[in-house]
Amino acid sequence: MTSTPISQRLRGSLTALVTPFRDGAFDEHAFRAFVAWQIENGTHGLVPVGTTGESPTLSHAEHDRVVEACIDEAAGKVPVVAGAGSNSTAEAVERSVHAEKAGADALLIVTPYYNKPTQEGLYQHFKAVNDAVGIPILIYNIPGRSVIDMTVDTMARLYELPNIVGVKDATANVARASLQRQAMGEDFIQLSGEDATALGFMAHGGHGAISVTSNVAPRLCADFQEACLAGDFRTALALQDRLMPLHTHLFAETNPSPTKYALARLGLMGDEVRLPMVPVGEGTRALVDGALRHAGLTNG
Repeated sequence: MTSTPISQRLRGSLTALVTPFRDGAFDEHAFRAFVAWQIENGTHGLVPVGTTGESPTLSHAEHDRVVEACIDEAAGKVPVVAGAGSNSTAEAVERSVHAEKAGADALLIVTPYYNKPTQEGLYQHFKAVNDAVGIPILIYNIPGRSVIDMTVDTMARLYELPNIVGVKDATANVARASLQRQAMGEDFIQLSGEDATALGFMAHGGHGAISVTSNVAPRLCADFQEACLAGDFRTALALQDRLMPLHTHLFAETNPSPTKYALARLGLMGDEVRLPMVPVGEGTRALVDGALRHAGLTNG
């Protein structure tokens, strides 16, 4: 355990964890072993049941169990940022309250998808979660999946609330890091949600990334983030060159199917996903195999 405030621990490489399945059910044994492997390989934080964790197809009971298992296995060694978002405000509050009671260090709350709230609706949604809990909240801004984009002005309003501490920015627009830094100041935590552009995001003042690639390459991603945070962008660029094929090809089909295939190739879990996700095709398998070789994670 550490006495460092949680808002100062949300730095570096945080893994957007996959949720392993076996014969259609949550494979808790594989998940716990995977969490332990992540920590052993230098990951700075864990983010269960986000998009990569297939949260849309988990039951509420499964969602809660994944969070509980992650917190238990992490045992305070690294912070756990529990995914707790929903396009139903009442459901987001319910999942958030559960995660806090289970011992999560912070929450990741996605902008409501599908129902397309206004900026005022976004504000009220996040305020409701803020008012229901007493742990830090990261806004998850991902216009590509949720359709709506939270403006910098709305984010600045939310930052005035006591529990809103930062953002997972999956806009892939590195200029947003500078605009958000200008509006909220350098203490507003900015985590990239887009692996391929994380290098630029960090140069614009980011504090880390919630990464898909770090499922597969936790040590390389941790080393990359540590180099960025130290201002050693020459080393970071060399690591980016090793990781870029993974950053690209883990999204050759919809996440997390390619990532689960890669993890199966590494012998860490099966590649089972839940419909409407399907296992990757032969072409994507070849691309991911090549990316694993390029990163030095496999020999063939």
